[in-house]
Amino acid sequence: MSESKLAGQFFDAAIDLLARVRNEEADTIAAAGAAIADTVAAGGRLFAFGAGHSSLAAQDVVYRAGGFALMNLLAVPGVVGVDVVPATLGSALERVDGLAAAVLDTSPARAGDLLFIISLSGRNALPVEMAVNARALGLKVIGVTSVAYADATTSRHVSGTFLKDHCDIVLDSKISVGDAELTHEGIEAPFAPASTVVTSALMQATMAAAAERLVEKGVEPPLLRSGNVDGGHEWNGRVMSEYRERIFFRHG
Repeated sequence: MSESKLAGQFFDAAIDLLARVRNEEADTIAAAGAAIADTVAAGGRLFAFGAGHSSLAAQDVVYRAGGFALMNLLAVPGVVGVDVVPATLGSALERVDGLAAAVLDTSPARAGDLLFIISLSGRNALPVEMAVNARALGLKVIGVTSVAYADATTSRHVSGTFLKDHCDIVLDSKISVGDAELTHEGIEAPFAPASTVVTSALMQATMAAAAERLVEKGVEPPLLRSGNVDGGHEWNGRVMSEYRERIFFRHG
């Protein structure tokens, strides 16, 4: 069977986006890494939130080998992924006013902590209100979004603003509006989204920058090892014990 031209085109598009993000967001990634390191060194906790497919990039930095042990998922029931029926309920909940405040008020997040808010469009009520309320509580907010949406779409929040307008630091994924990299004759809709690839890479690059900054501060990054390598469970047990007051996914 011959090579798929469209598959190759998708790889090319994703690689081009990754290169663009690396070049254009380098300073912002370093700033976000520094903010994480400062939070960790000061005794703060780390949280990540995303709705729908944006939640995949948030989950990718929580409880995983090579990741920070004290990164916690700020989960909103019904919007984490496509595990609800109907799946369209998650999209509907993103547009509900007041939900973000209820989530934050009942979460362990507090002043001095840091919250990633991941939303490709940044236009729905949930991520906008999450950012507004988090900053009001004294959290540092890092938004991961495509700034292009603010120029090409309208906000669904009553303020008319986007996620990018309420963050301390904004990481721009550069994803084009519609999140589909390919078109082809005979296929009516554009297809092959790259937002998960690029956003996850942005998150991991930022965590790498944070680890680098912590070492410069003389602080050992609170990293987890794979449980599938010898000594991994023992290592993780030590790290989780040391940071137990800042890790929430280990409690029932």
